[in-house]
Amino acid sequence: MKHLRKVLFVVALIAGFSMNAQDENNPWSIDFGANAVDFYPTNSGAAGTAGWFDEFVNIDDHYNIIPSISRLRVGRYLDNGFSLGLAGSLNKIENIGDVSAGDLSYIGVDLDIRYALNNLWAGKKWFDPYLHVGGGYQFIDDNSAGTANGGAGVNFWFNDFIGLNLQTAYKHSFDEDNLLPHFQHAAGITIKFGGKDTDSDGVYDKDDECPEVFGLEAFNGCPDTDGDGIKDSDDACPEVAGLAALNGCPDADGDGVADKDDQCPNDAGTAANNGCPDADGDGVYDKDDECADVAGPKENKGCPWPDADNDGVFDKDDNCVNEAGPASNQGCPEKVITVEAKAKLDEFAKAIYFNSGKSTFRPGVAEKLDLIADIMKEFKDSNFSIDGYTDSSGSDKTNQRLSEERSKAVLDYIVGKGIPSDRLASKGFGEANPIATNKTSKGRAQNRRVEINLAN
Repeated sequence: MKHLRKVLFVVALIAGFSMNAQDENNPWSIDFGANAVDFYPTNSGAAGTAGWFDEFVNIDDHYNIIPSISRLRVGRYLDNGFSLGLAGSLNKIENIGDVSAGDLSYIGVDLDIRYALNNLWAGKKWFDPYLHVGGGYQFIDDNSAGTANGGAGVNFWFNDFIGLNLQTAYKHSFDEDNLLPHFQHAAGITIKFGGKDTDSDGVYDKDDECPEVFGLEAFNGCPDTDGDGIKDSDDACPEVAGLAALNGCPDADGDGVADKDDQCPNDAGTAANNGCPDADGDGVYDKDDECADVAGPKENKGCPWPDADNDGVFDKDDNCVNEAGPASNQGCPEKVITVEAKAKLDEFAKAIYFNSGKSTFRPGVAEKLDLIADIMKEFKDSNFSIDGYTDSSGSDKTNQRLSEERSKAVLDYIVGKGIPSDRLASKGFGEANPIATNKTSKGRAQNRRVEINLAN
């Protein structure tokens, strides 16, 4: 029994170590099951034995078997079909060939190298035959000897992890006075484990081209987010399903130019025109061509007639060819601001906000002031008054000063955009004329305002 304890300790130690050595697809395996020892067909010349393979499967008369799990092997895959294993087995020897042996204990410790024959050809994955060679040390009661081992076996895999193992081995004794040569057969369950799949996509890391991103087996573990059959790493538009011919990008108008490169993605054009049509062939795309059916130079927006002041009214129809003006006024500037333009001024003025207690603008105000200046430039004969107001927070004196500073800040900004200062005036009214309640923060924010009005 002391030998048995040693064997089980060594095998258990290796099994425990295997749980910490997971570095490729299921490189570790454990076989466990029953074993049978047969001294008869070994051609040893000893009493009770016979020639090679004579009555090789005479289970009833020659096999020594105990009805329990009596063999354990731990294996580690090496490379190119080779694996290394350590096995421990125990048995009760009642027959040595045809001779009764009483009830002798048998303990075997064996180291083997297996070679998977499927490595030589494209065999069935479920049918996994192999050859093995190795050596070991066998104990029968107080006698023992080293052995040279060789044999064959097969695994029948039920899935990628569990299978049925059948094996036979001939163990040639180096000391036949203490141990006769014999066959040892084994049958049991084999389990593979130790594979690492970081992203849990079913493709092991060693075969996974994208080991940290959940992907598809068809793409070696890499994702295809848009499901267009092109893996993301090769897909120029990984979030949108597209065509293989366009590296996974869509082409909404079917003109052969990917939408991401198409300046006119909904209108079929040519690659030379970046996907845009040019009906009159003047080099100005229809979307920019104000005369899409008549060829004209680019500087005239594709029209054969010039527009010197760039106001959208061609010179032939423009009564003021050097001054921009609306088409409704035959291309001449309006002298007095229109109702529509004044409404826009009021709208933009509502978006002029100041930092609390200061005359500095809040972010985004400058863009509104630029639009106000553009309107004032258009209506050159109109003068404006910039009126500033505050909420009721603070003293009357402070609020009066702050309102004046705020209206002046607006005036200075607009003058800086090219509006003559003699067309502008600024006034401060403090907390007078509130347009909302000063009892709420929302109302106070509305009262901190600037109004732009026409001046006489």
